[in-house]
Amino acid sequence: MTSASSPPTKAGAINFKYLGNENGEFAGEYSTYVKQFGDPKDSARTPLIVLHGGPGLVHDYLAPFSDLYTKFGTPVILYDQLGNGLSTHLKDMPSRFWKIDLFIDELVNIINTLGIKDSFALAGHSWGGILAAEFAIRRHPQGLKHLILTDSLASSALWNQSNAQLMQAFPIAVQEGLKSGMKDPHKFFAALKEFHAVHGCTIKPFPPEYLHTLEQVFGPDGDPTVAAAPVLNNWTIINELPRIQVPTFVINGRNDISQDFVVKPFFDGIAKVKWVTFEKSTHSPFFEERERLELPPAQNGRNGGWVRIASWFDSDHSSAPFQSTPLTAMRKISQSEEQMRSHSASSSWYKWRPDKRLY
Repeated sequence: MTSASSPPTKAGAINFKYLGNENGEFAGEYSTYVKQFGDPKDSARTPLIVLHGGPGLVHDYLAPFSDLYTKFGTPVILYDQLGNGLSTHLKDMPSRFWKIDLFIDELVNIINTLGIKDSFALAGHSWGGILAAEFAIRRHPQGLKHLILTDSLASSALWNQSNAQLMQAFPIAVQEGLKSGMKDPHKFFAALKEFHAVHGCTIKPFPPEYLHTLEQVFGPDGDPTVAAAPVLNNWTIINELPRIQVPTFVINGRNDISQDFVVKPFFDGIAKVKWVTFEKSTHSPFFEERERLELPPAQNGRNGGWVRIASWFDSDHSSAPFQSTPLTAMRKISQSEEQMRSHSASSSWYKWRPDKRLY
């Protein structure tokens, strides 16, 4: 499902030997489907592993990230998390099997199998951002150079609050469908598509990869096992965020489900952090403003959000620009909020404090 992007240079399943949970339950051998763009061990750029959303979705909708390889030579790795897509499905596993540490162990296995444990970056979309942040906090990987948390969330309570707010603008039938959740997958999927057309991905029709991803869970042949598991019940990472020590880039869209208040804890809690909002995007800026990858940095200037990502991986961020001071204001210097919003229809609204500039 990557017809709009360059074909992968390598794709296939890798073995995942799971040692089980803290009680030794569920140990077994499974497989993880991995797709590579470029050789992560033969590149001057730091390889980027991209973690898909859900939990319960698949990698296909993240195809635009392959542009970072096509245009800038950054090796990109996509994969289907266990229980999803082309990886091993485990429909009979009890809900206690599906834990964050399981998915972290799977990620560690990919990193080790590809031989990149000494130098790699992570990008996580939505639930993938949770997984990336938890990995950084729980495992303290020495080779992790950067984090990108795109359209993610710092707590399930904030995410639920945002969804509850946004759904009020929709017809009652849509609201009821969303509230039905996985109890009525058909009704929920119909409502979800209506909701996502406004706050998930505003490209009409949905890109094939995007729709395919949703159908892998909610379609007639989909597998909702992971999506229905209570992985994120009462989950929060807010108090743990100061433990993230690597440079982190936070992204959301102007009309995102991940509204500003949902991602702001990342900005407040992580010491080395930048935050950019894409003005013409919702929950999928990599689709909705994908064209920015086509502009060279000289043309994009400060508004080259995705171009910034490509060059940012290979910079040394251990020096003064990332030093932390108390939070002052999330404002672009010398411009008011309204000026920022009206600066340009294609401009991103950068939020920083003096020690957290996006450069």
